[in-house]
Amino acid sequence: METSPLLSLLALIVTLGVLITVHEFGHFWVARRLGVRVLKFSIGFGKPLWRRVGGDGVEYIIAMLPLGGYVKMLDEREEAVPAAELHRAFNRQSLRTRAAIVLAGPLFNFLFALAAYTLMFMVGVPGTRPLLDAPKVTSPAALAGFEKGDEILAIDGQETPTLSAALLALVDRAMAGEVIQVAVRDVDERPRVRSLDLRDAPQGDEMRVFERAGLVPWQPVLPAVIGQVMPDGAAARAGLRAGDRILRVESQPVRDWQDWRETISRHPSQPLRVRIERDGAEQMLDLTPDVREERPGSRVGFIGAVAAVPDDLARQLQVVVRYGPLEAIAAAAGKTWDMSLLTLRMLGRMLVGQASLDNLSGPLTIAQFAGQAASAGFLAFLSLLALISVSLGVLNLLPVPVLDGGHLLYYLIELVKGSPLSEAAQAAGQQVGMVILLLLMGLALFNDFSRLLG
Repeated sequence: METSPLLSLLALIVTLGVLITVHEFGHFWVARRLGVRVLKFSIGFGKPLWRRVGGDGVEYIIAMLPLGGYVKMLDEREEAVPAAELHRAFNRQSLRTRAAIVLAGPLFNFLFALAAYTLMFMVGVPGTRPLLDAPKVTSPAALAGFEKGDEILAIDGQETPTLSAALLALVDRAMAGEVIQVAVRDVDERPRVRSLDLRDAPQGDEMRVFERAGLVPWQPVLPAVIGQVMPDGAAARAGLRAGDRILRVESQPVRDWQDWRETISRHPSQPLRVRIERDGAEQMLDLTPDVREERPGSRVGFIGAVAAVPDDLARQLQVVVRYGPLEAIAAAAGKTWDMSLLTLRMLGRMLVGQASLDNLSGPLTIAQFAGQAASAGFLAFLSLLALISVSLGVLNLLPVPVLDGGHLLYYLIELVKGSPLSEAAQAAGQQVGMVILLLLMGLALFNDFSRLLG
């Protein structure tokens, strides 16, 4: 799904603004509750766009660069503190109090994800049934005995009510490169367990694990009829409308929607003469597919249109995962935990070279996904917010100086050593942490531009 750059930018600002505010509010709220004086609460860095001093004496700021934020507390290491205020200085607090304030930021990110997932599960999360088509020949899925019509029920004991849930569970298990037990219901409604051996599966983008395993989501045979046209896409520019039936492309007849989609995919940026049927009359249109890169070096065409799906088929494929309040909280807690572990394992595997560094994304990729999620509706956008909030929580707990986890590492050393690290050691650690952070940001931006420019 393509979105306008303006929508992607606005969605990125909202996404970062909400999640940074949640994170910094955790530090702010706990610091105040534990008696530490807060001087500034800033969302963003750089030149202030808006500032106000509240009745509580705190200076609230919204700054120009929305790539982070900070809570500035009274601290003797930064400025002189009046004797009457020493008991409210951060550096004078107990080890437990300082650790609680630092830990609060990531904790609030996890709590936000928990609340978001709870709301989603109570409202009902729509998805597609995890039905499979015939596997690719000689693939791990074919060797495991997967058949057309199999519906994935669970992966290594984890239930998968939707296709997206099956994908995430498979990504999580596949990173270990082991034999995975996949419970399915076959076309005759019989339960089966397929042993999917991914030890020798081709490596690559972890999110393309279905392709690596040879699993193919079920594709219904649909007529080549336009169901919806996205604004500003190639289909809209060519004059295609919902209800148009595609008859021919150049001189070749179009059999069904899959045939039409493959034809478009093979002709990025190439002008095509398309014969359609509209309201019983045939006419010709000129169509030039747009271009996108599915993977490095692979350019495909797309037009921004989706197929017309019969109502009975849509009902057959759709599933809604919905729980009552208590069940929703339990399911949300499990989801938050699973996504945290998946993020941590992915980072660990990237660190040791077992997962591609291409999985690291920066603000451009986040903007693209945020724009797509915003276009898809409130629940999709909330799901993205929850996912990124979990990622921020995990990343900030890494034992890297500059991050919250780095400060917690200092406190752990202080606990064992019986006294704080020297100012020189902490300053050196901060410099190392800054270099690591800049390298990661540089790699993420490089990946962003690589995806954007091919």
